[in-house]
Amino acid sequence: MANPVLRSVHVHPVKSVAGYTPDAAVVEPWGLAGDRRWMLVDQASRAVTQRQHARLALASAEPLTDGGIRLSAPGLAPLSVTVPEPAGTAVVEIFGEKVEAVPAGAASAAWFGAFLGAPVRLMHLDDPAHRRPVDPDYALPGETVSFADGFPLLATSVASLDALNSLIAQGDHPDEGPLPMNRFRPNLVVDGTPPWAEDGWQRLQVGEVRFRVAKPCGRCVVTTTDQRTAERGKEPLRTLARHRRFGDRLVFGQNLVPEQTGTVRVGDPVQILD
Repeated sequence: MANPVLRSVHVHPVKSVAGYTPDAAVVEPWGLAGDRRWMLVDQASRAVTQRQHARLALASAEPLTDGGIRLSAPGLAPLSVTVPEPAGTAVVEIFGEKVEAVPAGAASAAWFGAFLGAPVRLMHLDDPAHRRPVDPDYALPGETVSFADGFPLLATSVASLDALNSLIAQGDHPDEGPLPMNRFRPNLVVDGTPPWAEDGWQRLQVGEVRFRVAKPCGRCVVTTTDQRTAERGKEPLRTLARHRRFGDRLVFGQNLVPEQTGTVRVGDPVQILD
């Protein structure tokens, strides 16, 4: 088998909205630069994701040179959003955690509200170094995370997706496969490893950057959402439940915490350190 390499890099500026695939990305202590620094919340200031609104898959966000983002979606004119001034923060809730963030303003709220048909606000994580700690059961002191589900980065492998798709083809809903990697919304996709090899990873190095593997990634209903159409199906959760159940979690991919900063690039060698 060929030596492992970094196949692709994925950055999602707005949580649960389509992102982009650069050739390289800066690794910051809390994740890839620009990844999930923005998030939608409802009228109760709770996180809004594809769990509640599958339609978010059809919207996309790309970075602007000033740190802002450009939003686009079917049926709406694109909207550029600048980084809001950190004049005042508001408390938002993400998976039961209370986090301070800065409202992005009325224009972005109206844009997303029109797209979803529901009142929402766009929030910006202004100070990721101090706002949201990583789960203390898996973190070292001082480690923080963006608006990602729980950890700075998510890594998946090409071979494991191929193996999963083979299992789907043998299951009850073969017509739903093969699934593309975007169902799992990873940051780093590794090629050249055996299927499910990531189950045994503890530390790895991608190019110049070392990472600690925090825990396997438990999967949710977002993985059943076609990221091109926003339609939901049964897979991959049905197959993961049969073949990749770890305790009460259906697992695909590994959550990572950077041990250092630097830049990762498509084609970088991936070394499994232990």
